[in-house]
Amino acid sequence: MNVERRITVSRWNKGSGWGGGKSARKEITTLIVIAVVTIILWHSPYGGYLLYPFTILSTWFHEMGHGLATMLFGHRFERLVIFPNGSGYALHLSPDPLSRISIAAISAAGLLGPTIAGCLLILSSRTARNTKLALYVLAGALLLSTVVWVRSMVGWLVLPFVGLACLLLAFRGRMGTQRFAVQFLGVQGCISIYRDFGYLFSPGGVLGGVPQLSDTAQIEQALLLPYWFWGGVITVLIAGMVWWALKRAHR
Repeated sequence: MNVERRITVSRWNKGSGWGGGKSARKEITTLIVIAVVTIILWHSPYGGYLLYPFTILSTWFHEMGHGLATMLFGHRFERLVIFPNGSGYALHLSPDPLSRISIAAISAAGLLGPTIAGCLLILSSRTARNTKLALYVLAGALLLSTVVWVRSMVGWLVLPFVGLACLLLAFRGRMGTQRFAVQFLGVQGCISIYRDFGYLFSPGGVLGGVPQLSDTAQIEQALLLPYWFWGGVITVLIAGMVWWALKRAHR
């Protein structure tokens, strides 16, 4: 009986979950603290330098959201450019004009993409197997996208570095370290919108010296309702996804 119980616990820890109760509450608290500290550092004078690789990673999540949505609608994802200050853009080409629905969906994908990726990473941390798989998938996506789409020096330098770090961690890292890394990266994706939260409620700005509409302003042009309304809708969606992912991952 004792042997049977030990085998069951071992298999459960390896393949089905990590624990619950006080342990789950402690992990959720840790993730919240990481999120709060990250947001504070992003808005401090030198915090951006400490978090620079994760700033570039959040931009990559955002622009890949645009690019992948573009491809889903049958258009060509041409390039992804990231500037040294952490801003960037995804260029797509299409022989035909985009429909209103596709414009709105592609614009929203950039705003929701980082949170979706972050939630998937947090959910993957439920089991050791999926945690390791998440590191492999993220590393592969970073390295492949750098070769295929990235066309900027910052992207070429930072993204492969993060990808190779994920690979090294997947191969050589301890189970607990792997899990913490995946959850940490998931948190960075989930909260990346708070690096410049005002962007959600802005009509646009200047990118590379050229005036640009914000993503919510693009949605406004496609679906008529004002950009601040869509900023609110997306804020609620992001909060709902993060709450669901945390609840699901630690159930």
